[in-house]
Amino acid sequence: MACGGQEEKAGVVVVESKEWYMAAYAPDGIPSSKHLKLRTVAVLLSADSIPEGHVIIETLLISIDPYLRSRMTGRDEGLYFPQFNLNEVIAAFGIGRVVRSRDGNYSDGEIVIIPFCPVSEYCVMPSQALVRKIDPNDGVPLTDHLSLLGIPGFAAWVGIEVLGEAKPGSNVFISAAAGGVGMYAGQLAKLKGCRVIGSAGSDEKVKLVKEEFGYDDAFNYKKETDLDAALARYFPNGIDLYFDNVGGKMFEAVLNRVNKYARIPVCGMISDYNKVWTDREGVRNLLNMVGKEVKVQGYLVGSYLERFDDFIKEMVSYAKQGRISSKHKFYHGIDQFLESFESLFAGSSVGKVVLQVK
Repeated sequence: MACGGQEEKAGVVVVESKEWYMAAYAPDGIPSSKHLKLRTVAVLLSADSIPEGHVIIETLLISIDPYLRSRMTGRDEGLYFPQFNLNEVIAAFGIGRVVRSRDGNYSDGEIVIIPFCPVSEYCVMPSQALVRKIDPNDGVPLTDHLSLLGIPGFAAWVGIEVLGEAKPGSNVFISAAAGGVGMYAGQLAKLKGCRVIGSAGSDEKVKLVKEEFGYDDAFNYKKETDLDAALARYFPNGIDLYFDNVGGKMFEAVLNRVNKYARIPVCGMISDYNKVWTDREGVRNLLNMVGKEVKVQGYLVGSYLERFDDFIKEMVSYAKQGRISSKHKFYHGIDQFLESFESLFAGSSVGKVVLQVK
């Protein structure tokens, strides 16, 4: 029995598939059930019901990532990807199983990675939208293909390895250290021989990054009344590399503690995602970037795909040696997509948030 129920009509199997769609844009605040809605559609599970070069996918896992917020504002600010279209199903990085295929390169039952996977239980899509197959015998847990070997891991690797140029002895600061990207960024910096400090939003998360991810130290930024003083305390010798996940006041405080030639890869600015730009935090000490000759660079992982094979090789090696670990927060069932997405902005998520559809 397929999820939502299935029936056979004139020899054709039809399944009821739930999917999330953009009902209304959310220019500010956290998107809610007013903006994202769930509906049920019928999907025919037969190869002759789809065009050549297409596949029918049963969704298994959906990666819940902050960047999706930028596609729900209704404002095209040139960030990340275009806005989701109203009344159309939204998409996210996912893993699915091929149910039926009209492409000789894919067989029924194969597990595939889909960069723009519809947030639905079943879907029909061109096979060109699938980027690679997953070998079920590769020894890597399926969820790690979404996290460690997916967008979060690659984002961390590009920031630390390529842009941050982490070197032994460097003083490294990671914001949102217990998040899906931050947990890997800190571990990678430690593997490069750096001294690593992280910030997180609860004492539980601080304990996690120190005990499970091996950070040298960490602090709860919500308990710090003066971020500038906190960073002075944790970095008496200054900051050489800041991996920025949050922007806002934290970015400003960092600029007061950077060393000469510091590198700041900007992966995200989650503190400002739910605000229109006129309400976002201003940074008053940008002049420090000039005097210290600081290199600040925003980036998208899609611009570094030529390094993806290097990333996979290095991360798989670390994983098999037990030198890097993952933490996942699971939500179960397609109905929980909205709850899982909202958790990113409520400070309740720890590690990589994953929606387990099947």
